[in-house]
Amino acid sequence: MLVVDAHTHIFPPAFRERREEILRRDATFGELYASPKARLASAEELVAAMDAAGVDVAVAVGIGWQDREVAREANDYLMESAARYPGRLVGFCGVNPAWGDDALAEVERCARGGLRGVGELHADTQGFRLDDAALLAPMMELAEGLGLPVLVHSSEPVGHLYQGKGRTTPDVLLRFIEAFPRNTVICGHWGGGLPFYALMPEVKDALSRTYFDSAASPFLYDGRVFALAAEVLGPERLLFATDYPLLRPERVLAQARKSGLDSEAQAMLLGGNAARLLGLERR
Repeated sequence: MLVVDAHTHIFPPAFRERREEILRRDATFGELYASPKARLASAEELVAAMDAAGVDVAVAVGIGWQDREVAREANDYLMESAARYPGRLVGFCGVNPAWGDDALAEVERCARGGLRGVGELHADTQGFRLDDAALLAPMMELAEGLGLPVLVHSSEPVGHLYQGKGRTTPDVLLRFIEAFPRNTVICGHWGGGLPFYALMPEVKDALSRTYFDSAASPFLYDGRVFALAAEVLGPERLLFATDYPLLRPERVLAQARKSGLDSEAQAMLLGGNAARLLGLERR
């Protein structure tokens, strides 16, 4: 069974030595990695973790950079890493729609360099609202034209607080998705609970091109979330993801495999949906 981790993060090794500098320069990095306990992983460490857990392919994504030079450096590393590990690593371009024309130029540059998606968008720390359709329209039109899915950070309107929890809640996500119905959107972290609103027929209709990943799932929900989301949305809308190095693959894999999904649904969740979405070939 193909296993694809659809949401991971890697950084240039030099970022470890320059950590304090980048914490000062970039608001998203400062929000997520201010704690010295927050790990920065390299491509080599990610591939080693994949090998240990039996993960075939991982999607390495940006963190929603605010600083343009730091973003470009991180994107260069994603392109280099995907080229160094063909068939194992897929990259998504880290960009801020508020950069205007610079954002479009960076998406085009990264697409030419082999990256296959845009994101993770992290609206709170990047300084825009995800439901600001006028601001996002140029980038979303470009992503649609290039066939690139767009991954967005999502948060729950209730529950415990954690680093990165913000204001991109299901209502905001739905307005964003409805504004761009031709785009393929991936909502990270179960979309802040948006899948459960698909019990409303009009919401389910609006989510026909939307996927939801399980990044950081054990920190958010118990294991029933996989089966419940599959029942409400259909298993073809779900993507297995860990948020590595926040979590190692084994922990989220164990939760997914014990969720009660049948073998067909589990195959879609663990890798089949991501393979179809990203045009991946079985190793």
